[in-house]
Amino acid sequence: MDPVIVAGAGPVGLALSLALAAQGVPSVVLDEGTGTDDPRPARTAILRPDTAALMARLGCTTLGDEGAHWIGWRLMRRKQLMRELPLGEDAPAPLHIPQHALSRGLRSAIAGQELVRVVTGNRLDSLEQDARGVTVHTRGPGATWWRGSHLVGCDGARSTVRKLLGIRFPGRTAVERHAVAALRAELPWPGEALLHRQPPWSGGGEEVSARPLADGVWRLDWLLPSRGELVTPDALVTRLRDTLAGWCGETPPYELLDTGVYTLHHRLARRWRAGRAFLAGDAAHLLGAVGTQGLDEGLRDVGNLAWKIAEDWHHGASETLLDSYQAERRTAVAARLRAADQSLPILRGGGGLRTYMPGATRGHDTLLADGHLGHGPLGAPPAYPHSPLAPPRAEAQTAVGTPPGAPVEDVRVTAPDGTTVRLGDRLGRGLHLVVLVAPGTGVWDRRHWLTAGVMPRLAAAVTALPVRAELLVTEAYPGASAHSVLLVRPDGHLVAAFGGVRPADLYAAADAARGGSPSAPSEVRADAP
Repeated sequence: MDPVIVAGAGPVGLALSLALAAQGVPSVVLDEGTGTDDPRPARTAILRPDTAALMARLGCTTLGDEGAHWIGWRLMRRKQLMRELPLGEDAPAPLHIPQHALSRGLRSAIAGQELVRVVTGNRLDSLEQDARGVTVHTRGPGATWWRGSHLVGCDGARSTVRKLLGIRFPGRTAVERHAVAALRAELPWPGEALLHRQPPWSGGGEEVSARPLADGVWRLDWLLPSRGELVTPDALVTRLRDTLAGWCGETPPYELLDTGVYTLHHRLARRWRAGRAFLAGDAAHLLGAVGTQGLDEGLRDVGNLAWKIAEDWHHGASETLLDSYQAERRTAVAARLRAADQSLPILRGGGGLRTYMPGATRGHDTLLADGHLGHGPLGAPPAYPHSPLAPPRAEAQTAVGTPPGAPVEDVRVTAPDGTTVRLGDRLGRGLHLVVLVAPGTGVWDRRHWLTAGVMPRLAAAVTALPVRAELLVTEAYPGASAHSVLLVRPDGHLVAAFGGVRPADLYAAADAARGGSPSAPSEVRADAP
């Protein structure tokens, strides 16, 4: 069968190819560039715990060496410390890493992966679809045609794939504008991230942030007027020196590594699927105001889409399953954009409170922390409670600490071979997970509990499911009683939980989670080009 064609070799495209390979699906990555990423220390990525875990599962080797977990978060207004939050075990910290280092780690993982082929110097310029695949043409030194089972446009904000599919990309222009600098220096809060609102020194502007990277490097961002005058290099250095002096009493020694000015836009593609072609990452959405992270959402696209394409590639999938990518991810990103747009007049002032969002009464400081640290409607991992893959309510379903459609907790589980691992370690392999909550199994001999109690009946029910599934056992799960059974999707979202072993209900939930029986590939859908 033909490989999946991935257009674009940024972090999202590279991650998608690795996620597909982990599920036995080959891919060809069409890279417009040379296969290397120019070091830009001021261009960084902030990964929430869920997306950092995804990168680790995909074999990205640079996270520990070149990424930095913040040890704390502080927010200041004028000369006053408004909030200080330690980060660590109880409050997981984001991972801050230069984007070129992240891409390099992904390329290194691909180098040892036989199922991924990266082709440099190839820009896609046309595409055609039929019932069984996609044919694309690329221009460049080796201009040629490529045949794929599916096409995923991960080719950025100016996506050629999106344009060739005729998909509109409406939204707001110049939502925020920032000046940015990367430098090596000693600041008063080693390892902590700082957001300083209305700093008291002249020329401080409305907001400046300092976020640590590895090796004593910091990234500083200054919020600029959205349509203000150009920021010259000299003006940016003056702003930098004034800011350092404001924080340290005098300008300390520093090494300036990189500078830039960037503008944030908020846009959302009308459709994310057209036949056998899909959009992901910046090709599908742009966001980033008040601390939201566009790359985070692009990597969440990867986790959602990869297992669905893999299911279609190996076994055939229903239209419901393939459509669920847009239904789930577009809805989640739209909610994130809506939360950011509603927060802006509250946080920035000027235009008055056009509207209110849940949680606004907690104060501006909490809203900003949510966006920057990945909490609440501005940053928390998405849930899909109204997914087309959600099973109908069954009497045997029971409530646990995770609502249906939300990401499951990363509890310790015992795998079929008797090893004890984290639940997150079993994700991303194309398998649904069936987790039995069985207190005491950790101290029992595995030879006994595998053949005792409900295990034989549950094992038989798992074998009979219409999806490939793995049976795991855990001592405890938040909010779950003994003998609860959880069905988890390959991307870690809870399908349903049941009070005891209910083979018929478990089967129905698994069938719903795969979108029902596969559709026969008869013709290209009407919305495909």
